[in-house]
Formats: sequence, C-alpha cells, structure tokens
Amino acid sequence: MVYVGTLAESNRGDAMVWLRILMLIQLAAVGGCSTVPSTFHPNPAIPSRTFSHHLWDQVLRAHVADGQVNYQGMAKDKRFAEYLTDLNHVDPNALPTRADRLAFWINAYNAFAVKGIIDGYSPRSLWGRYRFFIARDYRVGGETINLYDLERSLLIPDFKEPRIHFAIVCASASCPKLRSSAYVGEELDRQLDEAAREFINDPAKNRFDRDNHVARLSMIFNWFTHDFAAHSGSLMQYVKRYLNDPALVHEMEQTPYTIEFLDYDWSLNGTPPRSADDDRPAGRT
Repeated sequence: MVYVGTLAESNRGDAMVWLRILMLIQLAAVGGCSTVPSTFHPNPAIPSRTFSHHLWDQVLRAHVADGQVNYQGMAKDKRFAEYLTDLNHVDPNALPTRADRLAFWINAYNAFAVKGIIDGYSPRSLWGRYRFFIARDYRVGGETINLYDLERSLLIPDFKEPRIHFAIVCASASCPKLRSSAYVGEELDRQLDEAAREFINDPAKNRFDRDNHVARLSMIFNWFTHDFAAHSGSLMQYVKRYLNDPALVHEMEQTPYTIEFLDYDWSLNGTPPRSADDDRPAGRT
C-alpha cells in the first residue's frame, strides 16, 4: 500500500526541503534505492520443498487479534526473527506453484512491514513514508528489496492479482487488517477472497450512502483504480463483486453511485514497540 503523499500534506519544515524529498521519491520510483532481483542466491539455501510459513503463522496467531498488532510482542518473539532469517535463505523463484510464490511475497511484505515498525520506521509522515517504503531494504533469498519495489515492481506486474491490495498491510489503520494466520499456496484463492470481502464490507474502510447514492471508498481504490478496472471493467463493478448485501448490489445496478474517496489514516494498526516518536531516526539491523 504505497502512497508517499504530496507537498501540501505537510506543514513542517521548509518547502525546499520537502521538494528535495519529493525529488528523491521520484528518483527512487524510477531507479529505486533497491531493485527487484531476477534471480536469488540464498546461502545456505533452504530447499523449496521444505520451506514453510509455519513460524510466521505462529507469530501472527500469538500477536495479532482482529487486525490489531502487538508490535512489542512480535519484537520479543524469537520465531519472528527466525522467520525473517528463513526468508533470506529460500529462493522464491524455486517454489513449485504460482500460488506458492504469491503467498510467499504477500507474507514477506507483511513481515517486512512489521520489521520496519519494530526498527523505528513509520509511514505516518511524508518523510516517514519515504523512509518506510523506499529507503529501508530487506533481505530475501540472499538479495535486497524494499517495500515499494516489492509491491510496485513485483507483486502488481508479475501476478496481476488485484486482491493483493487487501492482503498486504502497511502497518496503518486504513490498511487492510493483518490476518491472524499466514497466507499459504494451497488455500490462497480462498484467503484472498476472504480478505477482499472483509475489507470491502468493513464500514471503517468503505461506506455506502444509500440515500444519496454515494460510495465513499478507501483511498486504496483511488491509488490502484487501474488494477481493479482492468479486472472487472470498472472500479464499481469490482467492488460490487464482493459486497455482502445483495439489495445494495441491485440498487447500484439500477442507480449509478457517485464515488468519493476517504482520507487515509496512517496511524499505527496496533501497540507500538516503544513509546518514543515513530519517525525518529533508527539504526538498521
């Protein structure tokens, strides 16, 4: 869920400073502080047939409840550190199926986002979003990648699966809820359908004014309109696929709804790992 914002969103600091930040962001979007590796070189390598997301699943079950993340608990959980180590010792390209590879990258994104918060990064400010999504690299398969490239240059173009936008979680309140279990290849289609349906029907994320025929949608639908429209012909056609209320769907088919987008809440989706300022500089590990 990468959105770095605009200069107008910040009232802090000199305008030239923020202009330089935006220039860095634009350069990173073109060239990247990290790139998407085409091949991976884990050393030593975990055989793809024995790799699993079991550790991540245990961590999620222990420290995530209804999308709220206990970052303090995760930071202290040795299983989380072990899982991050495992990600660096497996070749994702060697996983047997497309579903296995997609589940791998979704889990990796979510684990890296958690690690970023634990390490003191945060997407709450413009500068924070640059540091959180672009300036922070993570190890996978013996190579490095940042969250921006993982989403924009790997997940979206390689898999062409719009439901990923309801599965990857950028540690913010307006993001989809982090699942309390890991994504796995053999159950991925069902899990992604559940994630899409939960997000679209969550009144904290999307609201439907039936009196005035207005759909107030998450900003995620604005940022990634192309992905949803390419799948279903239009953004509203995609949204209607996952609505739980058949009467509302029928109503939308009879009377077009105007679309508005809700402001995005970048506050943390859980208990912070420490009480200090989220955007303070932090050492990298």
